[in-house]
Amino acid sequence: MKLQYLMLLVPVLFLGCQKKEAGKVYPSRTLTTNEDFNQFEKGNENSLTLYKYEDDNAEGGTGAKEGFGIKFKDTAVRIQNALSDKAEPADRFSVAEFLNTQKTALLVQAADSTGLVAPFYLVSLKNGQLDVVRIYRSSKGKEDARFTKGLSRIGRSGYLINNDYFITTVNAKVYPLTRQNPDERIQGLHFMNSTDKKTLVFLVSSSLYQVNYPTGEAFTQPLGEKVPQRPAELFQWIQQNYSWQTSANGVSFLKSNKDDNRVIDISEFKKS
Repeated sequence: MKLQYLMLLVPVLFLGCQKKEAGKVYPSRTLTTNEDFNQFEKGNENSLTLYKYEDDNAEGGTGAKEGFGIKFKDTAVRIQNALSDKAEPADRFSVAEFLNTQKTALLVQAADSTGLVAPFYLVSLKNGQLDVVRIYRSSKGKEDARFTKGLSRIGRSGYLINNDYFITTVNAKVYPLTRQNPDERIQGLHFMNSTDKKTLVFLVSSSLYQVNYPTGEAFTQPLGEKVPQRPAELFQWIQQNYSWQTSANGVSFLKSNKDDNRVIDISEFKKS
């Protein structure tokens, strides 16, 4: 009797200790223009869910390695960069954020990568099917190691990804940012935003490179030679010498106000 009990118990213990599911592999694709990820799905039969799991045999023997997993319906999701990619598909993610209230669009970042920064993907539901998009553009920037920082939250409006994309959290839209040089992601530090949060300002060398993400319009404002080096002093100096100026089509850029007699409202320079 004891032997029969042990024979029944062993398979149960084995299944309980499994941390990785085979799941289904989904190859990712590139982003196309003006895609809509803010889909509505009726019912819960086609649903995206997150779960947390940990690996007791984490590298280095430092203990459990936590991460997020994705399930579509009842099946674990494994993401492959492309059909031709021979690397192990990703099924563990260090970042997982739903981008809309319907929870049909999910931004994730792979937990492990041998590259500069682990890749990002947008997992979404479209007409009951799962779709995966790579949030990536190749870059040859000399300072990529300095300016490729993964995900940065821009207040409540969205996420800046690797100085190359802006993703909104209201309608789950993905905007590739206009590059200053087509072959490299923006080689600068995100410095501030316009009052409507639609223009992102980057401190690039001795200028302010500005991108209005909904329209794709960009503008470079030289800062001149007498630029303070300390961030706090630079911010105050910009307040005194530049102001947000709006074009006829409603796009705001930070420009020199030498020829502008309007009174500057300091509140315009809040970053978020």
